[in-house]
Amino acid sequence: MKQYNAVKAEVESWRNFSRRLHDALELAQLDDESLRPELEMEVSAIEQELEKRSFTAMLSGKYDRDSAILAIHAGAGGTDSQDWAAMLERMYLRWAESKGYQTEILDSTDGEEAGIKSVTIAVDGEYAFGYLRSEKGVHRLVRLSPFDAAHRRHTSFALVEVLPQVAMDQTEIDIDPADIKMDVFRSSGAGGQNVQKNATAVRLTHIPTGIVVTCQNERSQTQNREFAMRILRARLLELKQAEKEEERAVLRGEYTKAEWGSQIRSYVLHPYQMVKDHRTDYETGNTQSVLDGELDEFMEAYLRSTK
Repeated sequence: MKQYNAVKAEVESWRNFSRRLHDALELAQLDDESLRPELEMEVSAIEQELEKRSFTAMLSGKYDRDSAILAIHAGAGGTDSQDWAAMLERMYLRWAESKGYQTEILDSTDGEEAGIKSVTIAVDGEYAFGYLRSEKGVHRLVRLSPFDAAHRRHTSFALVEVLPQVAMDQTEIDIDPADIKMDVFRSSGAGGQNVQKNATAVRLTHIPTGIVVTCQNERSQTQNREFAMRILRARLLELKQAEKEEERAVLRGEYTKAEWGSQIRSYVLHPYQMVKDHRTDYETGNTQSVLDGELDEFMEAYLRSTK
């Protein structure tokens, strides 16, 4: 029913757009000069709508319409990279807010001095995964470090993972309970009433692959375990698909191993200001707007390059 309703809404949307075009053509055929200002405004609005629809049409992957799970992990660079991970968290939360998406932090580990070591965010809304899949990979920051007494230039790295939420419920992934090691612990909180007195947070380790998933958002251990199992299932499905892609790439003679340092995008704040995507060569000098969540142009450039 969910799939049916989504397709029905899509078809009805295109029918309405078709009627709008037809109405505009009928007005134009009247050849009434007094209607020119109204028609010009309508044509401009139709062009903008068409541009928006052509962009959405690129989001035609299996899970593109789905909500997403976004995970950010601090990499090489110590405190600077943990601060960089927190900057990325803010950037994606701002972007999601501008899109009208709902966000929920499922799990977060604070940095030792500043920032975060990792965070997992549920992003709920139509096409969230389709947009965010362009962000998957290593993000590199170059700046004068606020944590260096000598104020030297530092390079920091953070890894962004993106999973479709629908993949969390895939039944094709079988998980043997014997392959799962579960640890429970107290959720970290801000202190006072927010500190959990019971061990409700859950950490699952999938022994054959070494994948570790934690969830400490829900109030009960059962809820956290259920959500952690769903995320684990989604990550195992992603691993399975990645292995298939690698096999196909090797057969085509195109396979290149993905290394930690092979960043997809660089954010340079010193000695000049620039954000550049290394996959598409799209770049901008307005670094602050990007860090404030204006990512659509980078996402569009990536989607166009993969079509």
